[in-house]
Amino acid sequence: MSLNLSLRREFHLGRFHIRINWLLAACVLITAFTLGRLGLWQLNRAAEKVEAQEELMAELQQSAPNIEDISPSELVPQNPTLQNRHVTLTGEYWNERTILLLAEFFDSQIGYGVVTPFRLASTGELVLVSRGWTTGILPPDTPPYLNPHEGPTEISAQIHVPDPDRRILSSQVDASQWPLEMRSLEIDIIEDILGEPVFPFEVRLTENQPGVLVRHWPAVHADVNQNLFYAVQWFSFALIVLFVAVLASSNLWALMRE
Repeated sequence: MSLNLSLRREFHLGRFHIRINWLLAACVLITAFTLGRLGLWQLNRAAEKVEAQEELMAELQQSAPNIEDISPSELVPQNPTLQNRHVTLTGEYWNERTILLLAEFFDSQIGYGVVTPFRLASTGELVLVSRGWTTGILPPDTPPYLNPHEGPTEISAQIHVPDPDRRILSSQVDASQWPLEMRSLEIDIIEDILGEPVFPFEVRLTENQPGVLVRHWPAVHADVNQNLFYAVQWFSFALIVLFVAVLASSNLWALMRE
C-alpha cells in the first residue's frame, strides 16, 4: 500500500489538477519519445535523400554529356532516369520564337516562365530551354524583360521530365503574335506551330548560363513526400498519446467543457 501511494502524486494549478502515477507516466513518456524518434528518423531519411541527390547532381554536372548523345531509346515519356540529368547544348537561341508561360509565381509575385527554342549546331534539332522567370508586374504597354542572348553559345541544363499526373491547362494560342503565350508547355502544339520536330523534354538552365533569368524551380527533385508524411504521422501520434494521458489523469476535459 505504501509503495502504491508513493507512486502517485496529485498537483494543483488553480482549477486544474492532475494525478500522476509515476510508473504510468514513465510508460507514456517512453511511448511518446519512441514515436517522436520515429518522426525524426523519417526527417533524417528525407534529408539523406536530398543530400544524395545533390551529390549526384554535382557529379553529373561536372561531366555533362552533349544532349545529342542521349540514346533515342531513352527518350520515352515519363522516363525517370532522365529526370535532372545534366546535359550540354551547343548552338544558338531562336529568340524570335520565345514562349511565355502565363501565371507563374516567384516570391509570391506573378510573372511569366520564359522558354526559348535552342537550335543545336550539330544536328539542327530544336530543344525547348526554360530560362527562368520574369516579372509580370509592369507598367502599361511594357513588354516583359526576356534577357535574350544572341549568337552561338554553349549552355548547361537539366532535363525535366513532367509529372504524369500534372494538370495541363489548355491554351487558346495566337500563333501570329510572338512571344507566344501559353498556360502550360505543350510540346506537341509547339511542334505544330514551329513546323518541325522538337526534343521531347524541356531542359532547364543551370546557374550562370547565357540567357538565364530567375531560376524559380528546385534544382533537385528528391522524392521525400512519403518520408514527410510519415514524420507528421509519428509526431501526431506522439502528441495524441501525451494529450490522452493528460485527459485521463486530470480534470482538463471538464474544464474544456465549461
